[in-house]
Amino acid sequence: MRVNYSSGAKWEDIVGYSRAVQIGNTLEISGTVATEGSDVVAKGDFYGQTRYILEKIEKVLKQAGFEFKDVVRTRIYVTDISFWDVVGKAHGEFFSKIKPVTSMVEVSGLIDQDYLVEIEVTAVKEN
Repeated sequence: MRVNYSSGAKWEDIVGYSRAVQIGNTLEISGTVATEGSDVVAKGDFYGQTRYILEKIEKVLKQAGFEFKDVVRTRIYVTDISFWDVVGKAHGEFFSKIKPVTSMVEVSGLIDQDYLVEIEVTAVKEN
């Protein structure tokens, strides 16, 4: 059974995507940036944006009945890889004991120039 979770963002209908999709015991969370309404959170701060994003992801996990311990993969996109250490530090504050597989990739830009980090998550509940 497929369950789509919406954030209510205007882009969901324009682009045709869901905030998260659950099929069975697997939850995929769409790319998440540091935004609250139409405002960018922690402008210019890689660490602050990463923490905010992971807190935002936690809300979606909980909404779907998952927890951070269920996360098996994270994909981190950064606009400047030289900030890998502060992004990694924030990521480690949530995942140091869970240790999902992860990728951190530098990209030329995100959908708004003030977004520095975008994170996707895959979570799987054990049976």
